[in-house]
Amino acid sequence: MEATKTYRLLLDHVSNHKYLISIMGFVIILAGIFYTVYEMTKNSVTVSIDGNEDVTISTHADTVADLFAEEDWNPTQHDVIEPSLDTELMNDTEILWKQAKEVAVTLDGESNDVWTTADDVSGLLEELSVQVKEHDEIEPALDTDITNNMTVQYDPAFLVTLKSDGEEQEIWTTSTTVADFLDKEQIELGDLDRVEPVLEDSLDENTDVQVTRVEKVTDVVEEEISFETITKDDGNLDKGKEEVLENGALGIVKNTFEVILEDGKEVSRELLEEETVKESVDRVVAVGTLEQASTVASSEPMKEEKTNTQIAGEVVEAPAQKEEKSFTMTATAYTAGCAGCSGVTATGIDLNSNRNMKVVAVDPSVIPLGSTVHVEGYGTAIAGDTGGAINGNKIDLHMPTKAEAERFGRKQVKVTIVE
Repeated sequence: MEATKTYRLLLDHVSNHKYLISIMGFVIILAGIFYTVYEMTKNSVTVSIDGNEDVTISTHADTVADLFAEEDWNPTQHDVIEPSLDTELMNDTEILWKQAKEVAVTLDGESNDVWTTADDVSGLLEELSVQVKEHDEIEPALDTDITNNMTVQYDPAFLVTLKSDGEEQEIWTTSTTVADFLDKEQIELGDLDRVEPVLEDSLDENTDVQVTRVEKVTDVVEEEISFETITKDDGNLDKGKEEVLENGALGIVKNTFEVILEDGKEVSRELLEEETVKESVDRVVAVGTLEQASTVASSEPMKEEKTNTQIAGEVVEAPAQKEEKSFTMTATAYTAGCAGCSGVTATGIDLNSNRNMKVVAVDPSVIPLGSTVHVEGYGTAIAGDTGGAINGNKIDLHMPTKAEAERFGRKQVKVTIVE
């Protein structure tokens, strides 16, 4: 009896176990069906990320935005997403996602941070509407890939006219200052060279750059010192006759000048030192004052007197005396380098090369140009120059140095036209 009861309990347990297994199997089969149906109803979507990576996703997301949220992707407002985020998804939908990168861009010296989806520097400048020309400078190169937080510098080129060393040329440059421009063109400057505009000035397409080569040299010039002719009355010598007692001799002076040259041409000259190498010797002539008691007529026809070379100690016939004109004049002094002076006189005498030459500026209506004159306290000189302020009884005396001209000042002098 007891055994029968146990047997029945065992049969009931087995029956219940089979029932549970049947239920569980049914549930599993049903879940498999639901899973299969769920998976089969998903849309297959391909996402291209930055053109480098394609990701295929099966999803029940309704829109592109839902898909990005499902994948935990966080696009920015600067990204390019095609189709747009509110587009409904369908099977085999293809999505392009280009992530924007922040780049520091310097254009014409002004820096700004910009967002870009360009692949390289060339594409970035195209996005910014920058038209790149042949001589422009871009750093880094146009084909450099864009990376986040990179720096791009663009300097547009422009034409500048350069005048240097006897040449004029137009040069493309991106320099912003004169100094940088000359450095890039490998133009070396000497200590005295002059640049216009100055090195610190800014540069643009309207700028002409002028480089003037400046040299300072020393010039030593030997010049002749003219001599004076001194006359002495001689009561033992017949009137109208002269005797050379002592021949004159030219002296020599050595002048040391500081000369400034600009592009090889002299623009100024300053006397630094004046050294007398040889003193001049005055010419001394005896002039006869003895009156003849009587004149013996000659049977010979009168002949024109000739001027002979006079030798010291020799008595010669003097030419017929000409009437000399004398004036009392107001005299001033000037130099070859005075303000407004070219150094060349009205008659073509180069005073720069003849610093010790005795030349006077006159009013040609009073003293003809080319005349030889004797100026009291100055000596014998050539009337070889004119001046705007020299008119009437005024005369301007050429001096070797500014100091001598200032020392002379203004005087009343006797001026005699010798010839």
